[in-house]
Amino acid sequence: MEYLEFELPIKELEEQLEKCQVIGEESDVDVTQTCKQIEKKLVATKKEIYKNLTAWQRVQLSRHPDRPYTLDYIKAICGESFLELHGDRSFKDDKAMIGGLGKIGDQSFMFIGQQKGYNTKTRQYRNFGMANPEGYRKALRLMKSAEKFGIPVVTLLDTPGAYPGLEAEERGQGEAIARNILEMTRLKVPIITIVIGEGASGGALGIGVGDKIMMLENTWYSVISPESCSSILWRSWEYKEQAAEALKLTAKDMKKMKIVDDIIKEPLGGAHTDRETTFKTVSDAIVKAFDEFKNLSPKELVNNRIEKYSEMGVFKG
Repeated sequence: MEYLEFELPIKELEEQLEKCQVIGEESDVDVTQTCKQIEKKLVATKKEIYKNLTAWQRVQLSRHPDRPYTLDYIKAICGESFLELHGDRSFKDDKAMIGGLGKIGDQSFMFIGQQKGYNTKTRQYRNFGMANPEGYRKALRLMKSAEKFGIPVVTLLDTPGAYPGLEAEERGQGEAIARNILEMTRLKVPIITIVIGEGASGGALGIGVGDKIMMLENTWYSVISPESCSSILWRSWEYKEQAAEALKLTAKDMKKMKIVDDIIKEPLGGAHTDRETTFKTVSDAIVKAFDEFKNLSPKELVNNRIEKYSEMGVFKG
């Protein structure tokens, strides 16, 4: 297991506990009491660290290499029922954007989300979770198919941003994202959006318009990453922690500003420390959100969605 810099006190205590247990197994010395004391201190340290996380520390947790990605959630939630669909019917299949049909219980959903890689090879294959225009066009094609058959849409956001390469711009990156935002506002089926990792810029917003928007506890959602913000304002990445605080990008900040509707609680230490519990919590949140919208007519859904977004950013003095 990998530890972040602020998690080093936890690492030290876990190593002490492991050594203590080994001594107990390999000798006749009774170390039960000592192990209990270390365990008690470990629990207290974890609680102290994770209840006082800064915005930058939450950004680091959202990028943890062991954190589950979109396909992990879909496979855990849907099991064998998931059928991945490919291609935008125009250019090619974007591996950074995945989507397909899956079931939770007896209810079908169209799942769409950005997928990152686990090692160097898969990260290159998935383009680090940064979709090209064909990725957004594939997402829109799947949403339109879901609309045709009355299937609700679930989008899982986890991207450092849309791919900023020259070829992406040549193929209309900005238009593809703008088109998705427009079409999602008037999609006639429920849309449930969950930020499961990084929710950066238009790359996230391109599949981020929803009737119910939720964020996992240790994720972020912002127009720009803290590093990029720091490099623009201070010409250096050294001020990324200060930028993270100023951007108000955490789930708590987003909920306070009414950009998102709910925060999904993570296990102590982050989603990667107890994947099964996280998957179950996310699955339950999807079902609960769908229950809120399943009886609304298409017209009510669209009107409520437009009204929801129209109210964002309005200040009443």
